[in-house]
Amino acid sequence: MGPVNSTTRRGRPRKGELRLSRNAILAAALEVVDAEGVAAVSMRTVAARLEVDAKSLYHHIDGKEGLLDAIAGEVIGRIEVPEQTGEPAEDLRAIAQAFRRAARAHPQAASLVLTRQLPGPASLVPAEAVLSVLRKAGAEPAEAVHLLRSLLAVVVGSLLREANAEPAFGVGDEDGIADRRADLERTGLPSIVELAPELARCDHEAEFGFAVELAIAAVLARLSRR
Repeated sequence: MGPVNSTTRRGRPRKGELRLSRNAILAAALEVVDAEGVAAVSMRTVAARLEVDAKSLYHHIDGKEGLLDAIAGEVIGRIEVPEQTGEPAEDLRAIAQAFRRAARAHPQAASLVLTRQLPGPASLVPAEAVLSVLRKAGAEPAEAVHLLRSLLAVVVGSLLREANAEPAFGVGDEDGIADRRADLERTGLPSIVELAPELARCDHEAEFGFAVELAIAAVLARLSRR
């Protein structure tokens, strides 16, 4: 029998060898989200990814609800908030695009941003940036909060559509476009038939930009009436 190889064994660690940490757990949880969606996240599924017993996760995460909160905070915390220019439209647009860049890395997790309690100050930095822009633009305190939530709904809603787009929202490949257009035209609904060529297509980046510009225009029009 030959000598034992002293070099580090390559490959994935065996069960129990991986040293757990909050960051490792969140990374595994995001893998579950990316592969199977938010509904598949549980202490068991995340533990299986890490090849550890589910009970060991509780030393770092306060159960499934705490895990979902932490995932939402992780996604938000990765947003690189741009420096403000003093131009409300430009600043809100830049924040929205920064949100999209961060969320597209884990699009299936977008829904958590609207439905979970965001943990820690770091996850509130984007909200602070938007509120700062709105207050400087003249929004009253309660109004600024309403506007923040409305803008967030537009941004996250657009990202959810992008992540979970079904044929009803249009498609991007030419064969799919042709099939979808034919399906729409067969409905016999006048407006649907008329607009079938447009309804059958969906450029998610363009749709996101359109929705954000529409929301920003509404916000600024409201504030300009003061």
